[in-house]
Amino acid sequence: MLATDQRLRSNQPVLKNHSIDNLHTLSRLALPYLNPSPRRPDRRMPLLTTSSIGITYGVDIIFSNINVEINERARIGIVGPNGGGKTSLLEILTGGLDPSAGSVKLARGMRVGYVPQAPEMTVSGSLKDEIMTAFDRLKWLEDAMETGARDLDQTNADDDDQVGERYAALLDEYESLGGYSYENTMDRMVEGLGLTQRALQTPAAHASGGERARVALAQALLGEPNLLILDEPTNHLDMKGLAWLERFLTHYPSAVVVVSHDRYFLDRTVNQVWDLDHGGIEHYVGNYSKFRTLKAERALTRQREYAKQQEFIAKEEDFIRRYHAGQRAREAKGRQTRLNRLERIDQVENDRAITLSSRTFQRSDQTVLRTHGLTVGYPDNDPPIELFSVPDMKLERGSRVALVGPNGTGKTTLLATLLGLLPPVSGRITLGRNVAVGYHRQGLDDLDLDTSVLDSMLDAKEMSFGEARSYLARFLFQGEDVFRQVGDCSGGERSRLALARLLVHEPNLLILDEPTTHLDIPSREALEQVLLAYEGTLLFVSHDRQFASLLAQELWVVEDGELQQFLGTFEEWLESDKEKAEEPEAPKKARPSRSRPQQEKKSPSPAADEHMIRIIDGLETRLLEIQLELEEASEQRDLELIASKGEEYDRTKMELDEKLAAWGG
Repeated sequence: MLATDQRLRSNQPVLKNHSIDNLHTLSRLALPYLNPSPRRPDRRMPLLTTSSIGITYGVDIIFSNINVEINERARIGIVGPNGGGKTSLLEILTGGLDPSAGSVKLARGMRVGYVPQAPEMTVSGSLKDEIMTAFDRLKWLEDAMETGARDLDQTNADDDDQVGERYAALLDEYESLGGYSYENTMDRMVEGLGLTQRALQTPAAHASGGERARVALAQALLGEPNLLILDEPTNHLDMKGLAWLERFLTHYPSAVVVVSHDRYFLDRTVNQVWDLDHGGIEHYVGNYSKFRTLKAERALTRQREYAKQQEFIAKEEDFIRRYHAGQRAREAKGRQTRLNRLERIDQVENDRAITLSSRTFQRSDQTVLRTHGLTVGYPDNDPPIELFSVPDMKLERGSRVALVGPNGTGKTTLLATLLGLLPPVSGRITLGRNVAVGYHRQGLDDLDLDTSVLDSMLDAKEMSFGEARSYLARFLFQGEDVFRQVGDCSGGERSRLALARLLVHEPNLLILDEPTTHLDIPSREALEQVLLAYEGTLLFVSHDRQFASLLAQELWVVEDGELQQFLGTFEEWLESDKEKAEEPEAPKKARPSRSRPQQEKKSPSPAADEHMIRIIDGLETRLLEIQLELEEASEQRDLELIASKGEEYDRTKMELDEKLAAWGG
């Protein structure tokens, strides 16, 4: 009989009590047993391929003849205007939607993880219970191993080998799935995604949209799929969460396909872009910035080819018109035949985007808003809850201020307090004279879902039907679109309607809470141009770093229970935080401790996270380079080079481990 640790006989879970030697002994004897884990996909073929897939709704063709291929370690970003079929394409790839035409082929043993925009909870318990469903297989293995351990104690000599082999198979799978560390892995995952222990105890049925999205993302990541598919994963993440997710995906060992309108995120996580637009798809190699350059070049080339072909067609048609009868009729007929067979080049279609001219508004006082001894929180609670204090500050006319900070710190609560929608815990706010406020709410909960787009616009401001339709057309509501129910509109369409209702009043103080949520990239860029031309005062919350970088002239940073004013741009703030992160290393040449003090509960700033990510990325890239150099040295049998590169590898690996420990995982 196989020797086992005496603790195996106790009532404690056997998976945590085997000696290492005995575990390895059992593992070597492991054979496939109950509920074998999924096969690894066949590495000789792509993970997924499509053949001429298309989707139609009624008479509307959303897209057609889509042929794509996803290989191991692929990093693919899907972009395109809202309504172009990005989510439908993802659902076809995951098997949740049957294509109207074509087929999808997956490699054998494929595990696909999918996080939709609005995930649904599957358990009746807490959010932690929902996340733990990612470990259902491990939980089953724990129970099976406990039963197997009892069988080992009770077996006779004849059944000894068979019972040992069964137990070894269970143990081998448990180890391969990370059974000894999965709870720690989950803790690091939820911390990186900004889910506090308190939030994890929230009943799943009562969780917010942001909490549900982060829980679904944690579930998918913990499932370690061969192909991870994400639909707008950045919508509910703060900047710290974004930095964590970017680093995680950069080093994730499997393929990733993501739909996102976050340009910073796409630049840092993808190396291919699929542009789904006008019913077709085009492939580009590179990150989002490279895609923009290549797409512009491709569009310019096609426009030139189109113009050249149109000039040729015009000349041919003129010839045919003049000589269709007479001596050159045969030649004219031949040209007509060739013209009929000519493959026509389509004219390049420009993306539809919000178009607004600059508008006039009443001039306010120089000081638009002022705070006096302000503390933000919930004064009606017993006892009152204080979120953070605000130094006495002024918001000057024409300034553009970004309010930044982690999720849950009270940014939206501050906006509500400044607007008088929520009383302060202490202190007061005063508005200057002639201040007309326009407020864009996060969540768009001021929209009536049971009315039409046109009626919603008319409710916002009295005007004629023609004026309302003309104004809505600037926000891409054209033709029959204006008669659609607001509840039937997509998130992006509702965001555009909310902006239309807001800007029609010509406010001189705009307060915007996540205005880019659900907007596609062309609409975000159009909104940026509108706000850059806006001559009023702007205060906004946004986790879109491109948006904040372009617009903010000043930052209000909510962190560690207080609000601090930073007189500079978003990029200058990132640079300032990066310098702060580097300061402890300056005084001594000796390497400082990389671990965070236990008593410190402060989260690293987004800028420090981004700086650390760049360092870690560089070290990991260098490790790969050294591995290649070692392989070449081995092929050449250069023992001296092998020794030196081995030492460099060890040094680099040690530095990388220290940086990872300092960064927090």
